[in-house]
This record gives sequence, C-alpha cells and structure tokens, in this order.
Amino acid sequence: IRDWWKTEDQITLITRPRRFGKTLNMNMLECFFSDKYAGRSDVFEGLSIWKYEEYRNLQGTYPVISLSFAKIKDSNFTSCCKRMEGILYEVFLKHDYLKGSDKLSEEDKTDFNRVMDTLRLRKESEEVEDVLNMLCRFLYQHTGKKPLIFLDEYDTPMQEAYLQGYWDELVSFIRNLFNATFKTNPYLGRA
Repeated sequence: IRDWWKTEDQITLITRPRRFGKTLNMNMLECFFSDKYAGRSDVFEGLSIWKYEEYRNLQGTYPVISLSFAKIKDSNFTSCCKRMEGILYEVFLKHDYLKGSDKLSEEDKTDFNRVMDTLRLRKESEEVEDVLNMLCRFLYQHTGKKPLIFLDEYDTPMQEAYLQGYWDELVSFIRNLFNATFKTNPYLGRA
C-alpha cells in the first residue's frame, strides 16, 4: 500500500504472471482505501501499514470503483459488449445511493438513472464508453474526493477478441472506454 501510494502515479499497470497475487493486492487496496470500509481499522491494525499515522488517516476515506473483466470470454463482439455492460451495471448498482445524494443536481440524478437503464437493458449506446468517467464525476461531487479505480483482468476480453476474431472492433471500444476513464478524466484520483 505504501509503495503504491508513495509513487503518486495516477495510473499504475501491474503486469505479473498468473497466480502472482494481482487480484489479492487490488482487493487489499480496495479494503484499505474505500469509504465502504470506513471504521474498519481492525482489518489493518497490527500490520506494518498501521505504524504510519499518515496511512491510518487515509484508511476508509476514498470513493472506490472496483471491477473485473475476468468473466468476459465471449465468442463475438456483441456478446462481449453485453457482458461488459452487465459488469458496468453492477458497478453502478453498488453506487445507487448516489440517487439520493443532496450534492448531485436533479439533472445528474436523471443522467445516473438513464445510464443505469441503458446498462441494465443492455442497450447499445456510445454512452457506455463514458460511464466510468460519469461515475467518477458523480462520486467526486458526492464526496469531494476523486475516486480510485481498480480494474482487474482488463486484458481478458482483449485476449478472447484476438482468439475469436473480433479484435479490431473491441480495440476501438476499449480504446474509447479507457481514454474516457483513465486518460481524459478530470475526476479520477488514481487507478
């Protein structure tokens, strides 16, 4: 946790062999930083991270978006996108408390509901590429802190697309999704 946080890198790509502990590390980071685990210092007490007051003060204080593309192993582009939309819907569902936020405008709440409906119904929409960017904005408005995003198995759909013959279509979609989420997102804390 300390090593990663001290780098101050906005985006970190962890490339290690299978079974190296990448998912475990991302789960640990989520548990440490997520405001969903605020007040759960008991999980980290007694560990080396807890020796540092600076990090004790960070525990449980960030909005976190956590998702995995591990299950996206489809034989065609349409199915792949539908499954990805389902994962994105689950991410939005985890944050549906934002619908009641007094820090979001009525227009933002309408946009949140529209995105939820689009994802839930698996409607094809170019807006899907922007949904994580939008969620970051909503979380920032709600908490005043730029969210952290933990994306696991980002490459699984790419590998399947290559093997199944829809590489070009998926590369275009992923490029737009990642650009909106990680490159041009002013509301992103770290990923």
